[in-house]
Amino acid sequence: MPQAAIADPLSQADNAAHAARLLIRGGGHADHTAGMAPGHVQANLAILPAEYAQEFQTFCQLNPKPCPILAVGEVGSPYLPSLGQDIDLRTDLSGYRVFENGVEIDDTADVSKYWRDDLVSFPLGCSYSFEEALIQDGLPLRHMERNECVAMYVTNIDTKPAGRFHGKMVVSMRPMKPADAIRAIQITTRFPNVHGAPVHIGHPESIGIDDLEKPVFGGAPPRMKDDEIPVFWACGVTPQVVVEQAKPSFCITHRPGCMLITDLKNSQLAIL
Repeated sequence: MPQAAIADPLSQADNAAHAARLLIRGGGHADHTAGMAPGHVQANLAILPAEYAQEFQTFCQLNPKPCPILAVGEVGSPYLPSLGQDIDLRTDLSGYRVFENGVEIDDTADVSKYWRDDLVSFPLGCSYSFEEALIQDGLPLRHMERNECVAMYVTNIDTKPAGRFHGKMVVSMRPMKPADAIRAIQITTRFPNVHGAPVHIGHPESIGIDDLEKPVFGGAPPRMKDDEIPVFWACGVTPQVVVEQAKPSFCITHRPGCMLITDLKNSQLAIL
């Protein structure tokens, strides 16, 4: 399958991103990766056998908000030179989920024993990139202040199906004052490769979220203040819900919050 990267291969690995990957690879970090290697793009990950790859790629292309493709790996290769030198997808994430027939069989920090020569990797854009832009603009993100992973929910929003792949969209939520929410829309619209603008604001029940205090993935949500509203962005955990529905024979994903740290800079993904 041809490479579908958004940037030319990088001539040399960035020290901060590479150091973060080496730390994770060596077992020195096993938690979420929010805030690591500031300025660098982090990626969600889905890895599937080649027989499913074209169908899954089409699914991502039909659903660019939750599944913005950053690159497509070569069949059987655990490396992604277009996103960074010395990336090893078998070891460089702090947490993976392994599925067989849509059922999770392992949660691990190393998938070397599961690697096969027919696997195709799909790194997908992550909200950590636009969060950096929000913080730089002075918008508070309370989960970051508490060093926690953002809260994520399964909604009633249908994704567009592609063959066997279909399911509900997952969203991440950040409480904001209305004026901050307006500014957040303006900022995140500039980052379509990392989920872009929010998909919903306020009234969580209208997208199938009955209780904000009970996220399906991620950390505990900050308690809403009287002057705040919930703001929801499409989330790259969506493929994990889709895999549970489609039941491919095999799949590896990131553990929610545990991303691939790339050598790309967040500024490279912004549009003017």
